[in-house]
Amino acid sequence: MDAEKVDEDKMSDDGDIGSVMGFSGFGKKARTFDFNAIFEQTRRTAIERSQRALEERQKEEEDESSMSVKPSVHSQRDKSAAASSRVQKSVNSSDSSESESELIGPLVLPQQTTQEDDELVGPPLPPGYRSSTAQSDEEDDDADEEEAQDDDDDDNPVKKIPDTHEIILQHGTKTVSALGLDPSGARLVTGGYDYDVRFWDFAGMDQSLQAFRSLQPCECHQIKSLQYSITGDVILVVSGNAQAKVLDRDGFNVIECVKGDQYIVDMANTKGHTAMLNNGCWHPKIKEEFMTCSNDGTVRTWDVTSEKKHKSVFKPRSSKGKKVIPTCCTYSRDGKLIAAGCQDGTIQIWDRNLSVHTKFHSPQAHASGSDTSCLCFSYDGVTLASRGGDDTLKIWDIRSFRKPLHEATRLTNYFSMTDCCFSPDDKLVVTGTSVKKDEGNGKLVFFDRVSFQKVYEIEVTSASVVRCLWHPKLNQIMVGTGNGLAKVYYDPVKSHRGAKLCVVKNKWKEKHAEALTQDYVITPHALPMFKEARQRSTRKQLEKDRLDPKKSHKPEPPVSGPGRGGRVAAHGGTLSSFIVKNIALDKTDDSNPREAILRHAKEASENPYWIAPAYKQTQPEPMFAEESDEDEEADKEPEWKKRKI
Repeated sequence: MDAEKVDEDKMSDDGDIGSVMGFSGFGKKARTFDFNAIFEQTRRTAIERSQRALEERQKEEEDESSMSVKPSVHSQRDKSAAASSRVQKSVNSSDSSESESELIGPLVLPQQTTQEDDELVGPPLPPGYRSSTAQSDEEDDDADEEEAQDDDDDDNPVKKIPDTHEIILQHGTKTVSALGLDPSGARLVTGGYDYDVRFWDFAGMDQSLQAFRSLQPCECHQIKSLQYSITGDVILVVSGNAQAKVLDRDGFNVIECVKGDQYIVDMANTKGHTAMLNNGCWHPKIKEEFMTCSNDGTVRTWDVTSEKKHKSVFKPRSSKGKKVIPTCCTYSRDGKLIAAGCQDGTIQIWDRNLSVHTKFHSPQAHASGSDTSCLCFSYDGVTLASRGGDDTLKIWDIRSFRKPLHEATRLTNYFSMTDCCFSPDDKLVVTGTSVKKDEGNGKLVFFDRVSFQKVYEIEVTSASVVRCLWHPKLNQIMVGTGNGLAKVYYDPVKSHRGAKLCVVKNKWKEKHAEALTQDYVITPHALPMFKEARQRSTRKQLEKDRLDPKKSHKPEPPVSGPGRGGRVAAHGGTLSSFIVKNIALDKTDDSNPREAILRHAKEASENPYWIAPAYKQTQPEPMFAEESDEDEEADKEPEWKKRKI
């Protein structure tokens, strides 16, 4: 009733406006919708669809269960009858209501009914369908299994060793005595006994594995140590001379440390090292500072910005206070401690800011007289590993530095720079072994840090293993050997970048230069006018050559007489013959040179040309003494005194 009243009011208003404005209406009348009827139709359609779906579902269940259990069919029918009666009641009750909320309510009625009877509404589920909860449960189970496997891998550090694949970098033919890898792992630098330093770029190499630069920064000195700074922009080069060098990433010289005065007794009073260097390394926190040790019995720290003088000096001393030679040196992980291994078997550790007295001292760490080849701090900064020249590898706790925690023996060491290092997870200790020529293979040996049992080993090559690096970011192991090889061990899954970048690149093929040449077209069946006559015999060709004036040119006979046509006679063809001829024809007799000169005296006095005109005005007239008869007689010599001519 209200809607009809509203429509009548609208029509009356439209008529009033039309009469005022002078036209009958506003055009076509707009469509009107009965929303109550639309809602009612939608509600009934939904109920019918729900009923049909429920009946189909019940029939399928009856067919499946009729072969197995018959009583269940009756109960299912009772349930369906009860459900249909409830649906019918709800339909009848909804007919009496007219509010919008009551009209919409029956749309969800079948869902409520199925919730009460624990039945599903809608088409049947496809075979093999699993609910989201079941899938999530299975995924959780798989994740738990993977986590358990990861836990097993974490507990077993041997499974983290990346040794499934390897690449070989050919440095040269002599021992690779130095390895350096930048912090990002993009570039490797190798040095050896052949004085060469080679630069390798993993991102720029292909499968040919060629170094992009090779140089000799220290001329004819063996390379002892190479290390990138913490920023990776410069490289410390320690060689067999007394002056360490710092190169940039491309191999150009940045600084060269000054050499000290070898005649000064106290090495602290000279500006640099005076003897051969043994080792060197960068400070782990300060990018400008590095350290070197030398045969002059000192460990010196340097600053890149001031190459003219060292920064500080540490002088290792024996138990009797005598000078000992440090063979290796290193910083602790935080850079606060400086450790040095000496030739008398001691390991001495100083506070970086106190250079006089040692903070930790182990007097008999290794055998006296053996070169301690390497010292390495663990990542936690508490444990120290030392590789001795007495074929041992020891683990120390610097808080109780008198005795080693563990010791491994029978690890042959023939080099003064044999490495040892910790794995990135700090659970393993790695070192290399040395062998003599044709007496076995050099090995890379892995020890458990806690139990110090040998858990793994890799046979590298038929030569000594000198250097080894385990990069924490790449998770790859670099090895330098005694036969000039640098090997990189990696795992395609556990390792990252590094060697994986270059093994996937194909070798670069050289492009041959294409030259355009004119090809000759040979046509054996061309016209006779373009054919060359075939020579059947050489006699006719010789007869033709005899008729040719150029080919049959008669040699000219020798010239007789003075010569003609630009040709010289035989006896005057050379300069020597010409001179001999002229001397022979010269009729002048120069046996008496005075007479030869006096021949021109009369002409010179009558017609002077050179000397007389210059002195004509000032030249005095010569006055000569008159000779007497006595003088003439005195001048005369007897015949026996006269010179025979």
